[in-house]
Amino acid sequence: MSAPYFSADRVSVRYDRVRAIEDVSLHLDEGEIIALIGANGAGKTTTLRAITGLARLSTGEINFDGRRLDTLGADAVVAMGLSMVPEGRRVFPYMSVRDNLLMGAFRHNEKRAAASGDLARIFNLFPRLEERLGQQAGTLSGGEQQMVAIARALMSRPRLLLLDEPSLGLAPMLVQEIARTVVRINREDGVSVILVEQNSRMALAVSARAYVLETGGVALSGRSQDLAKDERIVRLYLGG
Repeated sequence: MSAPYFSADRVSVRYDRVRAIEDVSLHLDEGEIIALIGANGAGKTTTLRAITGLARLSTGEINFDGRRLDTLGADAVVAMGLSMVPEGRRVFPYMSVRDNLLMGAFRHNEKRAAASGDLARIFNLFPRLEERLGQQAGTLSGGEQQMVAIARALMSRPRLLLLDEPSLGLAPMLVQEIARTVVRINREDGVSVILVEQNSRMALAVSARAYVLETGGVALSGRSQDLAKDERIVRLYLGG
């Protein structure tokens, strides 16, 4: 049996003496969407930080497409084809939308024509951004800033996209729009996705499989459609 496209095996991260995550294991097949759900403080964001090289592992290892990631720096992880959309969007507020997007393409060092092709794809996904290209990103609405954050990550042409709470603070209609965009990125561009979400209903709807994190460890995992019917998940995370 071949190795999974992406895997994290018994990964632990500690901040000083405080355990953030312990023995977390998960995997993803190429072209798949998986979700990490759980309450605040469960370790979801730390797991993403470990994957991207922003948090040093205490134990375990992380592999992507046959290469070990946890021995690399964050810049090398991006060069491998991983891109992360951080919680809270974190756009460059005083830069234009256009310059925010071009920041995502910095590693390619290619001609302007190539960047223009990437922008055309972005405008197909997010038509509103084309209308606001010259506007300072900090003056956009929360939903529009989230579009900029996702689009900026896509400008690096990722093979694996990590999304940290993309629906946070957004109105229900915008949450649905973001969910549709995630599915579209996956299906049309073949980008694999790891989605961290407190909106568990949305996360389970768009993903094939999911992992439930509790107090720094994986408490439950399985097919998303099965977890959505699990009484414990319904009670704790779906408002049932």
